[in-house]
Order: sequence, then C-alpha cells, then structure tokens
Amino acid sequence: MSQQEIHNPTPDALRSAPGNPSDSADNRSTAPEEEPSPLDLVAYSMGSTTMKIVPAPAKREWMTATDQRFANRCLPLLIANQNGWLVLNNAGFTAEWSGHDGLNSVSVTYDSGNWPLAGSYFGYGILTWSIPFVFRTPPGYNVLVRGPANSPKNAISPLEGIVESDWACSTFTMNWKFTAPFTTVRFEVGEPVCMIVPQRRGELEAFQPKIRTMDSDPELRDRHNAWAQSRKDFLNRHSDGWQKDYFQGKHATGEASDQTHQTRLHLSEFEVDLE
Repeated sequence: MSQQEIHNPTPDALRSAPGNPSDSADNRSTAPEEEPSPLDLVAYSMGSTTMKIVPAPAKREWMTATDQRFANRCLPLLIANQNGWLVLNNAGFTAEWSGHDGLNSVSVTYDSGNWPLAGSYFGYGILTWSIPFVFRTPPGYNVLVRGPANSPKNAISPLEGIVESDWACSTFTMNWKFTAPFTTVRFEVGEPVCMIVPQRRGELEAFQPKIRTMDSDPELRDRHNAWAQSRKDFLNRHSDGWQKDYFQGKHATGEASDQTHQTRLHLSEFEVDLE
C-alpha cells in the first residue's frame, strides 16, 4: 500500500516495539515545573520537489463558522487540532473515483500539467501522496502519520500509519480513501494533507487498563458529582452559555487542577537548511 506499508504495520512489529480562544483572558497555559529536554525531529528533503511543513494551528474553518464560534469553546478539540505538524499540498488538483478497484479508477487532474506527488498507485479508490522527506526522530520514537485532525472532507477520508522513524531510511506515502464514487474532490495549494505526530514506541503498550466503580475513588466521585450538579444548574440558568471550568483548568468546586494544564500548544517551526 505504501513504500513502508505504513497504514498496516504488522502485529509482530508492534509487539517488538519498545470564539477564538486566544482572544480570551481565560486562555492561559500552566507551564510545567520543568521544561522537557529538546528532541530533534528532522525532515530530510528529497530535493527540489518539496512540500511545506508547519505547526498545526488551533483554528478550523468549520469550527469558526459555528454559531458564535461555539465549537472553539471545546478545549479538547483545540488541543487535538494543534497536536502535530502539517504537511501542505503543493499543487492544486481535482480527483474522482469511479467505484472500481483498478489503478485507473482514480483520476487526478492538476491545475497545470502533471505533478508526480499525488496520484493513484494502489487502486481501491485510494489517492496517494509521495511525501518527499525522510523523517528522523530520537531513538525509541515513531511518527504517527495521519490526516489533519478535525478536518472532515466530503467523499474522502485519510488513512493512518505509524513509521519507525528512528531507523527507517525510506520515504513513506500519505493515503486518502474515497468513500463515495463519482464525487469530485478538490485539494488546494497549501491545504494540509498529512499530520506528523511523534510518539514514544511501546508507551501505549505499557498502560494497564482497568475498569472500576466510581465509589472506589471517593475523591473523584465527589468531584464528579459536584461537576454534574453544577453543569445541571448552569444549563438551567444559561441554555446557550459556556461553563469554563475545564478550559480554565479547575474543578467545579473552584479548586485548581494539581496537574499541568494547557490551553494552547506551542510547537516549534521547522528550521530550513537546504544548503
């Protein structure tokens, strides 16, 4: 499916792995007590044909277009929006799928001439970008390669893959699968087509999931009950209001969280050195 089969890592490989809120006075980040050590994330360019990589922004057009920008009040959405770097499309084109499985079932028409980065390479209604970088992360880190977070697109959906980017020396592809035939899909210049999210290999497997009753943690139970009651009271008073406790990093009782709280991510820009 791709040069590294990134959308379908083998089980053995996985087992062996080690309102615009910025306008609000409530949009404050609680800095951690100790800043994490810097980690290198290097994108080795394949030459003259390249794509821009930028920190993912908090805004999404569809969220801003909601009544009174209501969707921008959802902090989990906003943080997820920023949780990685975006690879931007470098040539405008339209594409369409005939509904069949062959390579020629996806047609791609560029605005001017032919461009080799996006096309039909695998069939089955899959549109593929050849990402022109080899990414390198510190030992023990992968990159999750996915579509831009919270960015739905009609008739086509991004696929996800995980690359062991601390040792792999090949490029990978970004794949989107059509969900409806005979529907024209448009990708503009500068539109994000891929999101890069470094993550520590093996960390997810280290978690030990458990299901317990709420009564087994009286402190959590009491805080949850206080939140539930405050939410009910708030909605009775303000049918369309905004209860900002979570956004401000505090409990319904007014106590501040004892954990690091973020209302915005601050990802570094890629430093460009192509000499």
